[in-house]
Amino acid sequence: MWRRLRSALRRLRGSPAAFLAGGGRLLAARGAMERAVVRCVPSEPKLSLRFVLPDGSAKHMQRDQAEPLGRALARIATNAAKGHAKAAKKSKKARAEGGPAGEAAAAAAPAVRLFSRDGEAVAEEVPNAAAWLDGAVLQIGEAQYRVERNPPALTELQLPRSLLAGFPVCPKVSAEFAAPQHCLFRWYRERRPAAGGEAAAAGDGGPAWVEAAAERVFTPSNALVGLRLKLRCTPGDGAQRYGPPREVESSGPVEAGPGACTFDSRHLYTKKVCGEGSVRAVSYNILADTYAQTEFSRTVLYPYCAPYALELDYRQNLLKKELAGYSADLICLQEADKSVFVDSLAPALDAFGLEGLFKIKEKQHEGLATFYRRDKFSLLSQHDIAFSEALLSDPLHKELCDKLAKYPLVQEKVLQRSSVLQVSVLQSTTDPSRKICVANTHLYWHPKGGNIRLIQIAVALSHIKHVACDLYPSIPIIFCGDFNSTPSSGTYSFINSGGIAEDHEDWVSNGEEERCNMPLSHPFKLLSACGEPAYTNYVGGFHGCLDYIFIDKSALEVEQVIPLPSHEEVTTHQALPSVSHPSDHIALICDLKWK
Repeated sequence: MWRRLRSALRRLRGSPAAFLAGGGRLLAARGAMERAVVRCVPSEPKLSLRFVLPDGSAKHMQRDQAEPLGRALARIATNAAKGHAKAAKKSKKARAEGGPAGEAAAAAAPAVRLFSRDGEAVAEEVPNAAAWLDGAVLQIGEAQYRVERNPPALTELQLPRSLLAGFPVCPKVSAEFAAPQHCLFRWYRERRPAAGGEAAAAGDGGPAWVEAAAERVFTPSNALVGLRLKLRCTPGDGAQRYGPPREVESSGPVEAGPGACTFDSRHLYTKKVCGEGSVRAVSYNILADTYAQTEFSRTVLYPYCAPYALELDYRQNLLKKELAGYSADLICLQEADKSVFVDSLAPALDAFGLEGLFKIKEKQHEGLATFYRRDKFSLLSQHDIAFSEALLSDPLHKELCDKLAKYPLVQEKVLQRSSVLQVSVLQSTTDPSRKICVANTHLYWHPKGGNIRLIQIAVALSHIKHVACDLYPSIPIIFCGDFNSTPSSGTYSFINSGGIAEDHEDWVSNGEEERCNMPLSHPFKLLSACGEPAYTNYVGGFHGCLDYIFIDKSALEVEQVIPLPSHEEVTTHQALPSVSHPSDHIALICDLKWK
């Protein structure tokens, strides 16, 4: 069959419709060309080809990338002939004549050729992957198709379920052969109902839409409360190529916002991104949804918080506005749900110029997230670990592991914990000699777990030492996290002073049965950049300082610390979280500079 089709194609391709006389070159197109969309990815064995035949039938073909072009063209000719035959069978004239419509169609099968961008016929022996290039022209009889290879295409476009006036709406945009920063965005609002309650309707009976903005992130005003939003996104790439647009409508209307939030006054200090040579760092436990949405949380931990204010969609509105308003260069988050990172935080902060990295806790749905500003830093390497796994398998911690083996009860508890450490090495985009090691962690939470936290922080600092002293000698470190340790704890003392004695009281934090005594030390000179606030965690039954941004004071110094919310702001709704604050913790923010 292949030989017969090939022979037929050779005969048909002499048609004057396909070539200039004797030249084997493409005739100039008459009118606008149709599109032939080719998707060809090196990692996949097949390419796909989509086009609409002259008879109106849409074709989607899958062909091996290594296959000779001639076979693909033969298949197109077959499809075109079949389409022509079907059209002929439906024709009243063909039925009246009673002739063999299929044979007539076959006899009239169109010439099929592929021409390069400069008009030369592409040889049939050329592999598909090399033949179907952007700008080539596919000719099927008189019809010509402009080949678009890997054009920008949207694979996902979503709006948040909850929209609040005064809070940024950040769409989730996933695209192939495109980047959100090159896409075109058009926002529309629903038209207000006309007097008498009848909505002004569009010609098709649906709601009429009024253009509201042309930007990636849209912040609806109070005037839009009660109205739904629509987004039209056209995917684009850096070469100013654009693909077919898609639209998405919000599932509900814009709702009224909560009014003043705890972070509003803090944003007054962070309106602009830090200048060159400075770094604004944020550390924040954002309260995982997996913990906020439990009966225990609603009735015991946060009974003072309005139930709707514990809902994920509501809290995400507040959180995205809060984080975006800090204009940070580095953001270290704890208790970030994996789904929240993927579907909400990463797309939202990407729109504000931040790239995100995620490390999930073992056997958990939440973990750590580190974001860095793309135009200030590039990622050199990642060195994330799980404490329990590293302790058992990394020779770096063998001495500590051997010491711990003498205390089997403590060892068992340490190895049961799912805590992780996220370590990222970043390089300045403007001064490649400047590198920085950014660490992020969330230590064991239990009030009597001081001995467990000491082991965890010892593993963390040994690992950071390996990265910042051995792999990248003498680079400064910024160590952020929820350490679940007050300034009077052994963990804080150990980080701050560089050592801890074997008789420190935290070694017996859970009683004599779980005593473990060992001296520990680390080589860093670390400073709590934001000092020792009265509290960074404020809930009904507890308030205290648990979160820190530790910096290498031999290489970095503090330019400014952004003031925490006032006690009055924190307690307006009794405690945290609240309708005006999305977490039970408070973000720490400071501006740092190289010495």
